[in-house]
Order: sequence, then structure tokens, then C-alpha cells
Amino acid sequence: MDNIAQALAGAREYLTAHPDEARYTDGVAVATIDQALLVRVRGSSGEELTTDMPASVGGTGSAPSPGWFLRAAEAACVASLLVMRAAQLGVEMGSVEISVDSVSDDRGILGLDESVPAGPESTRVAVRFSGSSEAHQRLQDLAQWALAHCPVTDAVRRAVPIDLEVTLA
Repeated sequence: MDNIAQALAGAREYLTAHPDEARYTDGVAVATIDQALLVRVRGSSGEELTTDMPASVGGTGSAPSPGWFLRAAEAACVASLLVMRAAQLGVEMGSVEISVDSVSDDRGILGLDESVPAGPESTRVAVRFSGSSEAHQRLQDLAQWALAHCPVTDAVRRAVPIDLEVTLA
């Protein structure tokens, strides 16, 4: 954890001195349709994942759905922020498990009722600590900080503008 704390201290110091370098364009994710609802997504640094939809909507269920990857991204991001903040504060967390689930209504994704959102109606993030000697309130505060500073949960919680650009090749 010392190397994480040192890296974060260096990043904070650098960005405090050079705030104009804190803003950047995130790496692109490019999705291509492989077949039917099987979609492959690649990043510019070689990242790759595959999604599929359940059979109930025409997929084969051969890979996680995009919605599952959203929940996975939320869980992984909160976990990462927990580790980073614990390293900064010198908190011994023990082992940690983050579970993310959500409640959705398929009428939204299928366009059956325009008043029903296509995405989740609510999300629950559950953080389970075990083997830590820290006080419950300190771990609660740590989890709250991680959730508040996680860029993935922030993007879901906040109305982020989306520009659509359509071109023909």
C-alpha cells in the first residue's frame, strides 16, 4: 500500500502544480457487431471485451450483457477507490468485497412505455469488510468517500452530456 500512497501523493502534488494537465480525453472504446447481438469492444491499448444479450431478447447469452459490465465497472471502480483512499489514510481494511446490483424494467429497453427508463431505476452498492480492526464508522466513511469519488458511479449518478455523431463510410 505504500507504493499506492506514494504514487497518489506524487500525482496530487503534480496536478496541484499543473492543473492544466488534469483534464484529458479518455481512451476510446470501439464496438463492432460480430453476429446478431454478440458485440466485441476494443480499446486503443489492446483492451477487449465481448457482450451478448439474453436469449429472451434474441441473444445467445454467451457473454455478459452490457448492463452487467456497467455493474462490474461500478464494483471495480469503488474497490479501486477504496484501496487508494485507504492507502492515503493508512487504513487497514482487511479483505473487502463490493457487490453491485440494480433494479431494471425491461419495458424501457424494449420501448413499450416511454415513461419507463431504459436503464436501471436504482442501484445498490454493498461493501463488506472482514478482518479489519478499524472502527465501523471509519470503514463506513471510507466506503462513502470511495463511492463519491468513483468516476464510474459519478457518471451514472450525474447527468453527463452525450453527443451523438453519425457518419457514413
